[in-house]
Amino acid sequence: MPEPEEPYTVEDLLRRHAPQVLGALVRRYGHFDLAEDAVQEALLAAARQWPGTGVPDNPRGWLIKVAARRLTDLLRAEESRRRREESAARLAPRDAFTAPPPGEGRAPSEDDTLTLLFLCCHPELTPPARIALTLRAVGGLTTAEIARAHLVPEATMAQRISRAKQRIRGVPFRRPDPADHDARLAAVLQVLYLIFNEGYTATSGTALRRADLAHEAVRLTRAVHALLPRDGAVTGLLALMLLTDARAPARTGPDGELVPLDEQDRTLWTRAAIDEGTALVEEALSRGPAGAYQLQAAVAALHDEAAAPEDTDWPQILALYDVLVARFPEPMAELGRAVAVAMVDGPAAGLREVGLLEDRLKGHHRLDAVRAHLLERAGDREGALTAYRAAAGATLSEPEARYLRGRAARLEG
Repeated sequence: MPEPEEPYTVEDLLRRHAPQVLGALVRRYGHFDLAEDAVQEALLAAARQWPGTGVPDNPRGWLIKVAARRLTDLLRAEESRRRREESAARLAPRDAFTAPPPGEGRAPSEDDTLTLLFLCCHPELTPPARIALTLRAVGGLTTAEIARAHLVPEATMAQRISRAKQRIRGVPFRRPDPADHDARLAAVLQVLYLIFNEGYTATSGTALRRADLAHEAVRLTRAVHALLPRDGAVTGLLALMLLTDARAPARTGPDGELVPLDEQDRTLWTRAAIDEGTALVEEALSRGPAGAYQLQAAVAALHDEAAAPEDTDWPQILALYDVLVARFPEPMAELGRAVAVAMVDGPAAGLREVGLLEDRLKGHHRLDAVRAHLLERAGDREGALTAYRAAAGATLSEPEARYLRGRAARLEG
């Protein structure tokens, strides 16, 4: 029987199936750039038709069939008239793109999505291109969202993605060779981390969280972990995602408003995810020097283990951040460390650490939000008001902006 689709909206279904449809076409035909164009046209056709006609019994099969037809047209358009009929005969498998009968598994496997991840992280691509292409092809983010995540203009990101697609044109659709496996895996994990972050806290829009993206990142990371169960970075990343996403049920209020960590109802946190994530991070830390994902997961575990905010082991969190920023210096990790410094040594100490990040994070709403919170704790009402307003004006997320404006309004009141 086809898998049940009732809990999903049309948008959910399209995002869920898009990478698998793309993987199926690239696996059979190659031509990544043309295949993605064909899939996008199939998605647009579905978005127009399905709300009126209803979702097909096999939405993935429907998308593959429509995209394959469009891809055949695109490929034919690139052939000379002399080769057109020969090419068309080769490009039309008799039954490969028909919807599978009940009980048959002709639909593309989820493994296609994982292979697509490795293709997007091909060694001929630069790291920024790998990330951008995978977010576009597998994560389903728009070019504008990817550009905002990387702090570059949208036109620049569009050119980067286009060049990346051309670069891997003709690359076989298969798993990487052993020689470049480690480099490709590191890029894949970074991309999965970015997809999860976009799902857990959307960079823009009316919803704080894009659960489909977060769940897809967890699913794909589980798939990588099933293949590489003893890899510390893979295990650490899966642990980090589970421990972070466990708090999702308590992150928003009845009207979708943001609820900060220290105000969340911790009884709503997903205990099974916390238990699994804690076991995974303990396993990862026992296998030698900790990488960035293992250290961040250990921080997340300490937060999740605290029954109440005042029970949080901030000295231990600060110690982990000290190791993290020493080994992997990165502005957002240093901003997290600044919060930990404030919780251990007071808001004035935290503000000094925030000041050191001004050049690298100037204008970023998270820097202003942390500054505002610490200024409020320090008793600087006017300074906190200014920082809250600056943060609210800089974020593209409506729930975050409402939360920050609410904090400012509370100070004004």
